[in-house]
Amino acid sequence: MRILVIGNGAREHALAYSLSLDPQVTEVHVSPGNAGMSAVATLHPQSDPVDLAKDIQADLVVIGPEIPLVAGVADELRAAGFAVFGPSAQAAQIEGSKKFAKDVMERAGVKTARALPVSMGASDSEIDAALEQFGPHYVVKDDGLAGGKGVVVTDDYSQAREHIAAVHESGNPVLLESFLDGPEVSLFCLVDGETVVPLLPAQDHKRVGNDDQGPNTGGMGAYTPLPWLPEDGTQRIVDEVVRPVAKQMVEDGVPFNGLLYAGLAWGEQGISVVEFNCRFGDPETQAVLELLETPLGGVLNAVATGTLAELEPLQWKDGYALTVVLAAEGYPESPITGTPITGADPGSESRGVRAAGVKAAEDGSGLVSAGGRVVNVVATGATLEQAREAAYDELKDITLPGGHFRTDIALPAVRGAISVDA
Repeated sequence: MRILVIGNGAREHALAYSLSLDPQVTEVHVSPGNAGMSAVATLHPQSDPVDLAKDIQADLVVIGPEIPLVAGVADELRAAGFAVFGPSAQAAQIEGSKKFAKDVMERAGVKTARALPVSMGASDSEIDAALEQFGPHYVVKDDGLAGGKGVVVTDDYSQAREHIAAVHESGNPVLLESFLDGPEVSLFCLVDGETVVPLLPAQDHKRVGNDDQGPNTGGMGAYTPLPWLPEDGTQRIVDEVVRPVAKQMVEDGVPFNGLLYAGLAWGEQGISVVEFNCRFGDPETQAVLELLETPLGGVLNAVATGTLAELEPLQWKDGYALTVVLAAEGYPESPITGTPITGADPGSESRGVRAAGVKAAEDGSGLVSAGGRVVNVVATGATLEQAREAAYDELKDITLPGGHFRTDIALPAVRGAISVDA
């Protein structure tokens, strides 16, 4: 198979690398990609996806980010006759519009946070009245695409008020939600209509600093599987959340085909949905794919061709996988770019390096930072603690002046500090 991956981050690097290991995959192309993944894929500058798919005669197109999915790129490719891994624009509204997602969940009987929209035309008194219905933990969401950084969870009324104003200034409405307690779980599910196949559950670390301090980011690290999740936890999430939503979308005439990401809180209220995404999540993908034994190309192709129900059960490697994000100085507020990176050159995949925000230096001297999250390091181990040690050991060999990373990825789980009521 000749496969085209759309996107340019560490998620797409992880996808491209896994696809390059599949004996059925003869060529991997990425557009636009980044310089750090050039050893495992042919890179193409930003171009029309349909024209590029025609030029390389792609057998399968895999769309990584949410923006092209919500914009309808999957529809354009399918109309041109290509097999596509990724939902239609209508189905991608499960991520593109939080109100759409809430409506689907309500009809499907799936538990989620109580929500109240705040329109851009709301007066100060209307905003204050809305906020008074929530708290003392305020959850303020951008009701649009915000790259994982459109949510503020705070006990500070003024900060909640400021985020509402900032979102409205960006041109998007706001959704206020009730706070959900309990640890968060990310579960990726392959979905083809009503057929649902879960991948391994993972946990992301959204806050920029240790002990979940500081602002939300696109994700600073993740690990899989979750030693604290009940033995039947994954199946319960599928049965209580993902399958009902997939079934409801079929009944609504908007079937989902691709990767449905359920972000969940498992607290006193049981399993509740925090959000849905319409694509592989970043950085959980980097960890999850590291443990997938089944060749990835055939898996994604089965979804794209409507044959997921015929796919053999997925096979997984034993042990744990963990990824740590090395971010640029100033991230997430004002990341500094153009900083030289050492120890993460193309061809470093076997060391666990997955490039995110990088580009080639103009003088040809190597890679420099080109975004907020610059490089991921992925490692595995027989235990979660061993996977942690291996990832942080490898990170010591990568240099990014001014860069920063969390040192506590999966540490609460290793210490046994996370639990849920089974």
